[in-house]
Amino acid sequence: MVPDLSVILPRVLIVSRRTVRKNKFVDFVGEYHLDLIVSYGAAPVIVPRVNGVHMLLDSFEPIHGVLLCEGEDIDPSLYDAELSGFSHEELEEIKRLHASDTAIDREKDSIELRLAKLCLERNIPYLGICRGSQVLNVACGGTLYQDIERELSKKGEKDQVVVHMNYEDYDGHRHVVKVVENTPLHRWFQGSLDAELMEVSVNSYHHQGVKRLAQRFVPMAFSPDGLIEGFYDPDAYNPEEGKFIMGLQFHPERMRNQETDAFDYPGCAAAYQEFVRAVVAYQKKLSDSTSVAKNMKLAQELETKRKKIIRSFSIARNMYTAGNGKTDSNQDSELEEGAQFLEANTALSLQQENRLKQMGATVRNSRVYINRLKMSDEREKNTRAMVGKMSIEQLSDMVSFYRRMGQMCSEVLEWKIKERMVQEVSQL
Repeated sequence: MVPDLSVILPRVLIVSRRTVRKNKFVDFVGEYHLDLIVSYGAAPVIVPRVNGVHMLLDSFEPIHGVLLCEGEDIDPSLYDAELSGFSHEELEEIKRLHASDTAIDREKDSIELRLAKLCLERNIPYLGICRGSQVLNVACGGTLYQDIERELSKKGEKDQVVVHMNYEDYDGHRHVVKVVENTPLHRWFQGSLDAELMEVSVNSYHHQGVKRLAQRFVPMAFSPDGLIEGFYDPDAYNPEEGKFIMGLQFHPERMRNQETDAFDYPGCAAAYQEFVRAVVAYQKKLSDSTSVAKNMKLAQELETKRKKIIRSFSIARNMYTAGNGKTDSNQDSELEEGAQFLEANTALSLQQENRLKQMGATVRNSRVYINRLKMSDEREKNTRAMVGKMSIEQLSDMVSFYRRMGQMCSEVLEWKIKERMVQEVSQL
């Protein structure tokens, strides 16, 4: 039997980007992102950019990681009410030069900001590439440049001209960034860095970027014009423990030789590799905590059940001692617990039988049990008649329900067997 990989592997949510093809909308995610996520051991789950999806994110649970990577400019009203002081003519010029990116997609903004905030609330591993890094910064209260070239030149912060986007050569374009020491980026690219310059050449295509970095983040790289090219949350970074919150403005997944497909640097895939490592660890941590919660709940339920059965046997013993066989309506319902126990445990050991007889538990409870057996033939007859009237769809739903119940019972039975084995070992 082939295992269900969507259950075994951790799930990484990736929001698609929408475009027009053959007069129809199509949603897509870059193949490099998907290939890397799969190759390192996670299952990518594509969240389609469809109206209303931002209200249905609970349907994509469990979420073990989020990768945001592609899309148009973020709505500026979400981070900077005053915009950037551009004149109407300048804004129109920006729209003309970056027509494919300046169309605001509010639905995608809503989906991705909700996911980013969910990751921050739950400490779910998050990797933001390009737009995804901008979404992360905005979700934490940071701001963005609406157009890097114009704003940096206006503020006199540009040491030299840096081309961040080349529409004629998306994959081949590179520019230099300076890596900050003692950061994850420094560790990934350490073998490729000059000890003095601390520089690597990265691929990028964007006309916006981080303006004011949110307080919780620490920069990992800068371009020569001062733009932050990577950042992370040091308090939420430990892949082995399922912690990873990071944004990269450049595209490590596209830093490849176009003929051989080999990465420019050995460290290029490290962001994805460590991200997936964190996702796997987060899934295990989530599974362990869920298992503990389930076991605690089950233990509480078993203890409640045990007390009810003891109460039932106690009532039966008192009736046996009194010899009158009389009960009130409340006691009848309590005696039912003991009857159900006897029905479910027909193969009792001799010691158990003797103990029950000493308690007088069989006197009243066995009578209830016998009555239940007498009713079983009539119930089966009525049930068959009722089932015969059900539709194919209803019968299919019922079969699915009982299969699920069977699976749940098997899981509980396995847990109880393991618990018994632990108890027996501890008594040795």
